[in-house]
Amino acid sequence: MTTIDDVARAAGVSVSTVSYALSGKRPISASTRERIERAVRDLDYRPHAGARALASARTNVLALMAPLRVDVNVGVIMQFVTGVVTRAQTYQHDVLLLTQEDHAGVERVAAGSMVDAVIMMDVEADDPRLAILRRQRQPAVLIGLPRDTAGFSCVDLDFEQAARVAVDHLVGLGHGSIALVGSPQAVLDRHTTYAARMVRGFSEEATRAGVAAVFEPCESSHAGAVAAIDRVLLRLPDVTGIVVHNEVALPAVLATLRERGRSVPDDISVVAVCPTDVAVGQPLPLTSVDIPASSIGGVAVDMAMARLNGTQLAETRLISPVLTPRATTGPVA
Repeated sequence: MTTIDDVARAAGVSVSTVSYALSGKRPISASTRERIERAVRDLDYRPHAGARALASARTNVLALMAPLRVDVNVGVIMQFVTGVVTRAQTYQHDVLLLTQEDHAGVERVAAGSMVDAVIMMDVEADDPRLAILRRQRQPAVLIGLPRDTAGFSCVDLDFEQAARVAVDHLVGLGHGSIALVGSPQAVLDRHTTYAARMVRGFSEEATRAGVAAVFEPCESSHAGAVAAIDRVLLRLPDVTGIVVHNEVALPAVLATLRERGRSVPDDISVVAVCPTDVAVGQPLPLTSVDIPASSIGGVAVDMAMARLNGTQLAETRLISPVLTPRATTGPVA
């Protein structure tokens, strides 16, 4: 394995000069820097992360906490992860992915010098992980919105407004009986904030518009979607518009409506709140409010780096929702 001593010998300089050139802590002449950079390339030298941390107080690593619970859509989670990893590369940072739910892992990573900053997903209203992060020196960015945001930078889709946009689209088409098929009950019971904000926005906007409305949680499975649609039809037999905020359930929702004799969009309109690729990948391309998961992941990295560089204080940024009409919504017959 190539060492810093090998680079110094090849470049004809001292080890300390190589260290200064790599860390940027002292000015080095252009000719000397060029010899060092050539030696680094020729020898394929890669500074050890721990050594970099000692030299610059940076590890060039970000931690991403993305617990892969049984009730989350792993495909959508990975879109957030991709956004984080891709943007981190532009800052020459790697990403340490934490997928376990144990708080000990969070404390272990944040308490040491393994990472420069922490990005956390799947945020609960009173998330117990936040107390751990508040004790650490690294800045933390949340993809989500807890009850108390003090000390954290937060970014997420404005799910309350996303629900309002979906309701307004249906009401504008003349629908007076609408339903929300939402997240699994376990997600709601954990007080995961995106799910609660979606329900709140839907209920408030339906009340404001004066339309009949019901909400049904939905397990992320075919059977769960069938049961949720049957509950909607039982509670609101004349329903003509459905908002679905559950990516896994979408195919079964459409299939169940068809099996129950409800044609989409002739008898019932459907709006999905999901990433665009999920919406257009259904057998019938869905009218949808986009969840820009990759973009949100990128913004989280920008916020983390701005906090590290001292160019930004803690702030909350909610991304405005965008609805794209497609084949699954139309006026009431």
